[in-house]
Amino acid sequence: MVDLTAVQAAAARLHGQLLRTPCVASRTLSDITGAQIYLKFENLQFTASFKERGACNKLAQLTAQERARGVVAMSAGNHAQGVAYHAQRLGVRAVIVMPLFTPGVKIERTRGFGAEVVLHGQTLDEARSHALQLAKQQGQVFVHPYDDPDIVAGQGTVALEMLTDVPDLDTLVIAVGGGGLIAGMAVVARAMQPGIEIIGVQTTRFPAMVNAIKGTQHAQGSSSIAEGIAVGTPGKLPQAIIRRCVNDLLLVDEGDIEQAIVMLLEVEKTLVEGAGAAGLAALLKYPERFKGKRVGLVLCGGNIDPLLLAAIIERGMVRAGRLTRLRVSARDVPGTLAVITATVAHAGANINEVHHQRAFTMLAAQHVEVELVIQTRGPQHVSEVVNALQAAGLDAQTAP
Repeated sequence: MVDLTAVQAAAARLHGQLLRTPCVASRTLSDITGAQIYLKFENLQFTASFKERGACNKLAQLTAQERARGVVAMSAGNHAQGVAYHAQRLGVRAVIVMPLFTPGVKIERTRGFGAEVVLHGQTLDEARSHALQLAKQQGQVFVHPYDDPDIVAGQGTVALEMLTDVPDLDTLVIAVGGGGLIAGMAVVARAMQPGIEIIGVQTTRFPAMVNAIKGTQHAQGSSSIAEGIAVGTPGKLPQAIIRRCVNDLLLVDEGDIEQAIVMLLEVEKTLVEGAGAAGLAALLKYPERFKGKRVGLVLCGGNIDPLLLAAIIERGMVRAGRLTRLRVSARDVPGTLAVITATVAHAGANINEVHHQRAFTMLAAQHVEVELVIQTRGPQHVSEVVNALQAAGLDAQTAP
């Protein structure tokens, strides 16, 4: 089992090799959630993820013969980049097996660090099987993303830094995939502050660790916007540590994670991926659970596909009422569209899209239905726009 001494030794190896990320209070998120929140910005690491810590700790301990043979790893992206970067820095050949669903930005960055990328399998489990086969065939060292004591010890340095910077935290909320991060952090937290509450967070689509620890049988999905924690088989070593040291595991939905990503972008001006937002998602979903507590959140990664981010931002604007659809019905005569657009403009909203519908409608002949997608300041502003259209003699309502 990993202990505090192993994590402290890992911290000594990592000193000067990667960033000691800040852990700072967020006044606005604290006001929103009712808890006193401290954010650990692991998305500021060079590869934008905490995974560098475990990878560097593992690679730094390879023998000369092992370095000569090289390493093989499997990952959906962040572990891959951490292994690739530190292997390149140490002059070690790295082969990375990545599932076919891995975002392109993570694939290209991994290749950019000089690693050989092999795309294989629909799941992390399929990618792991292939990576183990390659390691056996080529005689390379397999670097597991979470089921390895050196990896777990490296990840534990996150808690070592957090509890040094903010020693009076009441609770740690940590995203859980295979369990390497929460296992390493839990070992440190229990040793440094025995009474601290440690909470893990998984997505409802990938609840493998929750099922393993709690004996539940939640169904597993096939994809998640938090692909960094979309793990079907939890690690055996992390599982043993979690049973001993972690207080509880919570589940969050995809929508909760989307909301947290947008909130961190807007409030903290910081970009996180789905896994990096899981902790805040839990606070937003279970506010009473954390109200009044001093909570440490790990923003564990910031590698997100730009197209996915664009979609999440747009969906967030819809949920916030800042992007909405209106249906306006009126007589189909010259100038009607001009009246509609002028009324919307006068009410201070901006029109993104306009769609005329004449044929596919239940309206009487010589009437038209106009669908608008508009930008507003929020729900109250939407009501003002609808009222302005109705005052102009138009039949207007929000559309689902």
